[in-house]
Amino acid sequence: MMESVRAQRLQPGVGTLRSLRPGVTGAPAAAASAPPPPPAPPPAAVATAPLPAAPPPAGLGLGLGLGLPPPPPPLGLQGPAAPPPPGAGPPAVLREAVEAVVRSFAKHTQGYGRVNVVEALQEFWQMKQSRGADLKNGALVVYEMVPSNSPPYVCYVTLPGGSCFGSFQFCPTKAEARRSAAKIALMNSVFNEHPSRRITDEFIEKSVSEALASFNGNREEADNPNTGIGAFRFMLESNKGKSMLEFQELMTVFQLLHWNGSLKAMRERQCSRQEVLAHYSHRALDDDIRNQMAMDWVNREQNSPGALSRELASTERELDEARLAGKELRFHKEKKDILMLAAGQLGSMHSSNC
Repeated sequence: MMESVRAQRLQPGVGTLRSLRPGVTGAPAAAASAPPPPPAPPPAAVATAPLPAAPPPAGLGLGLGLGLPPPPPPLGLQGPAAPPPPGAGPPAVLREAVEAVVRSFAKHTQGYGRVNVVEALQEFWQMKQSRGADLKNGALVVYEMVPSNSPPYVCYVTLPGGSCFGSFQFCPTKAEARRSAAKIALMNSVFNEHPSRRITDEFIEKSVSEALASFNGNREEADNPNTGIGAFRFMLESNKGKSMLEFQELMTVFQLLHWNGSLKAMRERQCSRQEVLAHYSHRALDDDIRNQMAMDWVNREQNSPGALSRELASTERELDEARLAGKELRFHKEKKDILMLAAGQLGSMHSSNC
């Protein structure tokens, strides 16, 4: 009985203390307006030279909720924060960096000549699997075209671990959109193999020290898992040896829980940080989580008409900006998918009431 109640308290749906039911029982719309994670660090200098060292995570970005750690720094090389005007294409610095990495990869794996980036990306992940990488869902790279009858065409690519990238150029054809998405995903996949992208003891100490300095914390906080900085250290140490791409995939779950108001709801249900970290560090993002969050948004829309369309418009803008800047997209894309699922559920409810 106690285990059943505990499982319900840890559900991602925004419930009330009284019922402890997963899903929605009257969630406030205000939960949707929690502050976003901090902005990305400045873009790395471009060059065809050695791969840059990874900057440490900046600040305890999830703020509210249970004071969980921030997402890691964005992967790869990025353009400026503001997207280019429509049709202007990606920043030259990003385009040149991507081409340089693709050429380098082609040179070391296929010799000189034009590289088929779609094939190269798939071969890269198959090679990782053959060398013992733990790919629970296999090595298949999945592409998704955004429905459109005219250019520019947009394509997303999801890597075997769940990380997502998108076409970052103006693409006049669907084939070009697919290649563009494969290029940025290949660059990040290659970058992710560099030793600087691994979570090591040195990286953890540096990151925790910078977090303490940013928040005027003391060393005792870092050693106490009941504090935000202690939880930050716990998350890093639990993922020691993993790459930034793998850590980003894990952090996407916590980012979504924060965005949806789930962390705040779990705190109100008397869930401890340790319980939440232990539960969701080992739980993949699945349809059950998506469906419960979608139902929360159905509830918010019913309580505050227009909330869903406003959040969807904001999410689509964020997704486009991140895509054009060459950033990892899973958090933004999962948000959009959850909101679209909620819109579909609302449509079904309206149809059944007619």
